[in-house]
Amino acid sequence: MSEVQPGHVRVRLDLSYDGTAFHGWAKQAGGRRTVQGEIEDALRTVTRSGETHELTVAGRTDAGVHARGQVAHVDLPGHLWAEHREKLLKRLAGRLPRDVRIWRLAEAPEGFDARFSAVWRRYAYRITDHPGGVDPLLRHHVLWHDWPLDVDAMNEAARALLGEHDFAAYCKRREGATTIRTLQELRLERGADGIVTATVRADAFCHNMVRSLIGALLFVGDGHRDPRWPGEVLAAGVRDSAVHVVRPHGLTLEEVGYPADDLLAARSKEARNKRSLPVASCC
Repeated sequence: MSEVQPGHVRVRLDLSYDGTAFHGWAKQAGGRRTVQGEIEDALRTVTRSGETHELTVAGRTDAGVHARGQVAHVDLPGHLWAEHREKLLKRLAGRLPRDVRIWRLAEAPEGFDARFSAVWRRYAYRITDHPGGVDPLLRHHVLWHDWPLDVDAMNEAARALLGEHDFAAYCKRREGATTIRTLQELRLERGADGIVTATVRADAFCHNMVRSLIGALLFVGDGHRDPRWPGEVLAAGVRDSAVHVVRPHGLTLEEVGYPADDLLAARSKEARNKRSLPVASCC
């Protein structure tokens, strides 16, 4: 894990945000509005600190993506935490814009790293195929797909994607980064309101992975592809031009899972190792 500097306290933040008006989580050059930038500015203001204390997040969300159960940590000087801890949550609520909220601030257990200690992240992607479109009150959180969807066919296709695989066919490659992930859960369910919710849980996700998986499953759901097709794309290991990255606004980070406190440091160390798939024996 990243070491906590002497005289500092690691603080865990549990937060949520509506990503509609943000250019993603991470700070960017050029002054674009980001979740990280808003929270760091608010922390600097309410603690009357002359420096920015940088946040580390469990999962960096893209522009337009929402979060209900995001987790981050920040290392604060011990004297600053001692002085402000009792009123910090309420002061941040008064300073932060209304589209981002921090629900809990607490001293993190030893070994905790918001990013590397996580054992899974769970996202939800919400879609409606109602011929009239999306409820106006849900338009920033639900994708409209203008073809009827067969949820059973989508679930059949999803089963072939579960487990540990190289998801290169569903990820935007980044130099030096692995695309091997363990997809623990991928299922879709139509609610009483007609909205189809895809639950997607993995140990970690590479860039655009969730939105690409949903794009492939939509092609199955509307009859343009056979349920075997997403698995065939995965096995091919290369990007398929037919796999569309769906729009970000239907995606929400719902929850991040962590192991027991005594396993946090070990998990953090393990997660930093670059992964490879086991080599199959030839005989």
